[in-house]
Amino acid sequence: MSLFLEQCLNGIQISLLLFLMASGLTLIFGIMEQINLAHGSLFMLGAYFSVLFQQLFGSFALALVLALGVTFIIGIILEVLVFRRLYGREHLLQVVATFGLILIFNELVRIFWGVAPQYSAIPKALSGAISLGWLDYPSYRVAVIGVSLLTAIGLFVLIQKTRLGMLIRAGADDRNMVGHLGVNITVLYTVVFGIGAALAALAGAMAGPLQSVRPGMGEQILILTFVVVVVGGLGSIQGALVGSLLIGMADTLGRAYLGSALSFILPPAAASGLTNALSSTFVFVIMAAMLLLRPRGIFARSQR
Repeated sequence: MSLFLEQCLNGIQISLLLFLMASGLTLIFGIMEQINLAHGSLFMLGAYFSVLFQQLFGSFALALVLALGVTFIIGIILEVLVFRRLYGREHLLQVVATFGLILIFNELVRIFWGVAPQYSAIPKALSGAISLGWLDYPSYRVAVIGVSLLTAIGLFVLIQKTRLGMLIRAGADDRNMVGHLGVNITVLYTVVFGIGAALAALAGAMAGPLQSVRPGMGEQILILTFVVVVVGGLGSIQGALVGSLLIGMADTLGRAYLGSALSFILPPAAASGLTNALSSTFVFVIMAAMLLLRPRGIFARSQR
């Protein structure tokens, strides 16, 4: 029971980090119809800037805030200099251009930080564990869950209860009509892209103490993020949350228990090898099933 509860909590933590990534990505695609393969690079930059500012100032909280601010500004610069020229272009051009950004950011990281992994220290106040009855769970992972939930609530309030959120929702449904009503679509696009970049940076900064910070670290989570967006539905924040929980839990529990299940019918060596092969593809089976049953995702938006 304690092992299962621990894996469930790990799955929730991974799911909420995926949600931070997927919510920004689905906002960008839902409003701009812009495919952004460089979203994972913003995740990587958030992690690197968090490590840098933590080394400079010795405060994880301050480093987190500064990393978000710097990545927000980088997102705005990218939107003005690069993405603004891709609006309305065919998706293949967007894919090629944003893939080029991945290569550029990876090389810049290697130039400034080198190829050796960087490590973000867990704050001393969160270095212990919290007793949950059946197990003692790391305090930092609980904090990651809490911060991600608070961010999800804040994003919901922003989208559903504010004027900016109203414009974002209206732009996702019919951006041409919003423009005809006098809203500056250019500024709206810039703000949305900055928010998406900050969400990716938050996920990267929070993930820093849980894994090594290295060049190219954004590509792996980007793949899962696209799976989440496809499963949840393009342009839907609710879909991003539900898809993140589904994919995050499936990935975590699949890696934890698939080997045990296979060991009942296969020799241990074969079960171990097959587990490594199948665990990485399990989420793609879910995505394939979703594409067959509901091609536009769980919370599909109406066609414009």
